[in-house]
This record gives sequence, structure tokens and C-alpha cells, in this order.
Amino acid sequence: MPGLHALTQLCASLRLQLFSVGGLGSAVLARMNKTCEMKYRMMDSPLGKIEISGCEQGLHGIKLHGRKIPDTDPVEAPAPPERLGGPEEVTEPLAQCAAWLGAYFHEPAVLEERPVPALHHPIFQKDSFTSQVLWKLLKAVKFGETVSYQQLAALVGNPKAARAVGEAMRSNPMPILIPCHRVVCSSGALGGYSGGVAVKEWLLAHEGGPAGKPACGGGSRPARTWHGALGGATSSQPAGQD
Repeated sequence: MPGLHALTQLCASLRLQLFSVGGLGSAVLARMNKTCEMKYRMMDSPLGKIEISGCEQGLHGIKLHGRKIPDTDPVEAPAPPERLGGPEEVTEPLAQCAAWLGAYFHEPAVLEERPVPALHHPIFQKDSFTSQVLWKLLKAVKFGETVSYQQLAALVGNPKAARAVGEAMRSNPMPILIPCHRVVCSSGALGGYSGGVAVKEWLLAHEGGPAGKPACGGGSRPARTWHGALGGATSSQPAGQD
């Protein structure tokens, strides 16, 4: 039956075309959803081992593995040991991050000369309150400065969102580089820290700031505190925690 045979061939041809289109669609989807080729590097620090991760496009994370508190005074941090990890495993963002962290711990005077690596963690790929808070913290609050949760909330346009700022601090994938340790309570309390309050206190002392003091409080104002766009205003409203 020629007619039936022709119909069978037509159906087979249509199936082949649909399969080809579906395969192309899958390939396009795969390209769009392609995951980053991650690289990792371990380095020593006065706080113990630090793992940095990222891809060619940017940094993805910083993890404090040691969580130790140095016995030495922060201003007498030991000389940096040789960093771990071969050069073949190091992308430019990882190399920049390692150099930045090395300067942070051992040569703070040249820290501003070190480029901040591009950031490629998913949290920075969308315009959310958390990403706005983290970007603002990175750009506005420098070495040796502190800011309260409420002040940081006001900087991103929502001064009543102090607790949401605390949640953003807990979501920070890049501690030290994005300095959530510089965010303290309006009352002068340190607030929390993912690496432990003792680590937060050490970092603030390392930066020369009096840990546990209000960022822009009245009375005896600590040196090198933050005097940003809020004009030094304070509030007794309890802030969130990092």
C-alpha cells in the first residue's frame, strides 16, 4: 500500500525534525544555564586557613576554616607564609583576592592599592535588598571604620530595615572583603558574626577601631569611625545581627 508507506515516511521525517529542534533547544538551554568552572585556593592567615573560590568571571566566596584567634596582638600579625595551591589553579579573581587578603592582614597601608576582584556569586547577579546592602557596605565603609545596622539600612534607602540588614550580613558569602565585621549595633554592642564574635572583635582591633563602640554615637567619639551620608545620627533602635 504505497499511500500507507508514504504516510509512515512523512511521520518519521516529522519526528526527526522535532527531535532536532528539541536537541537544539536543549543545547541552547545548556549554554544559558552553564555552571561556572570553579577554582579553589587555600591560604594561611592569622585567623587560620582561608579558602577562596571563584571562576574566570569573578569571586564566589571566602570561607574561614580555622576560626582561630591569634595569640599575638593584631598589629603584630606574623609574616604571611607561602600560599597554598599551584598557579594553574588560580584565576585572576582568585589571585586578586589572595593579594587583597594578604595586604589586609600584613600590609594595611597598601590595601587601597590592591584591586578588589570582580564578584560573581549568584547573590550579586540580581538586584535584591541583600545585594544592595552588601554592595553599599563594600563601597562605603572602609578599613578602620564602623557603621550601625540602622545606618547601613538608611544608606540603601530603608532606615527601618535594620533587622533585614542583619539577615543580609548573615548571607554575606565574602567575609572580610565585604566587611560585615564592621557592622555593629547602635547600642555599641558588637552584634553577631558568622566567624564568631571573638573573630569579629579581633578584626576590629586589627583595623585599629575600638571594638564594641557605637559607629557614630554621641559622647566620646572613637577615632576612625564612619561619618557617612547620615551625618552621624544615631538611634537606640535595636539592630539585627550579622
